[in-house]
Amino acid sequence: MRILGITGSLRKDSHNSLLLRSASRVVPADAELVELDVEVLRNLPHYDEDLDTPDQDDPWVRKLRAEVTDADALLLVTPEYNGGLPSAIKNAVDWVSRPPQAAVIKGKPAAAISASTGQFGGVWAQDHLRKVLSIAGARVIDAEFAISKAHEVRAEHGDVLHQDAEPELAEILEALVEQARINASFAAAA
Repeated sequence: MRILGITGSLRKDSHNSLLLRSASRVVPADAELVELDVEVLRNLPHYDEDLDTPDQDDPWVRKLRAEVTDADALLLVTPEYNGGLPSAIKNAVDWVSRPPQAAVIKGKPAAAISASTGQFGGVWAQDHLRKVLSIAGARVIDAEFAISKAHEVRAEHGDVLHQDAEPELAEILEALVEQARINASFAAAA
């Protein structure tokens, strides 16, 4: 099973990007976590239906859609900006949700997690992201995983994913991979 990891932070030393990389330690044995190159999000044009035509040929849109198509599941890691989603991750979801009848995200298992320097760990952004993913057609894992005061956790442990939090994240990733297995079994039976 191939899990595509997408971080909503464009910052080089982001807590959320580190959380995504650290999640690879707790991925089920039959799965691999592959990180989407942040340059894709950085260079993705703002979603515009006038640009999203059958002959649309933007290389960043093609790359994003191909990566999502090739993935069995998605793990989105989002910071929280002003109580909501960063525009980069919302824009990516918009591009993979169109056109609705052929959306590459449709039926794809997806989970949202976060890390934040605030005391709530980005739970509002996660909530928004789960809603956006669900409306876009993904099969969203209804679980919350948030690292609060990520800068303090990182300073103390050298990582935003402390060993004590690993089992909880492992459960979410197992549920995500289980949904991908179900998709694969239906596809094989078809």
